[in-house]
Amino acid sequence: MNDNHQPDHTHDHEHKHRKQIVNRLSRIEGHLRAVKEMTADGRDCAEVLLQIAAVRKALDNAAKLLLKDHLESCVINAGSGDDRTKILDDLNKALDHFIR
Repeated sequence: MNDNHQPDHTHDHEHKHRKQIVNRLSRIEGHLRAVKEMTADGRDCAEVLLQIAAVRKALDNAAKLLLKDHLESCVINAGSGDDRTKILDDLNKALDHFIR
């Protein structure tokens, strides 16, 4: 694990959606900063809630794309045996945390 309490996983295979996911997350980061500023400026609560909902939906869509990328890249290229079992176990754990 690294200092952020996240597993140190690197992949030696290509993820075709990685750049698209990073770009989406950058847009979400900017959007969230704008929502924070709206809140600090005392904007209408209903308007802020709508923007929070938009950020949440954007995060869900980024997560769906990441899952698609993972399935197309990691699971398919896992081979067999212990590698595939570990990848599927890790995916199940991640989904358990993501979908509550």
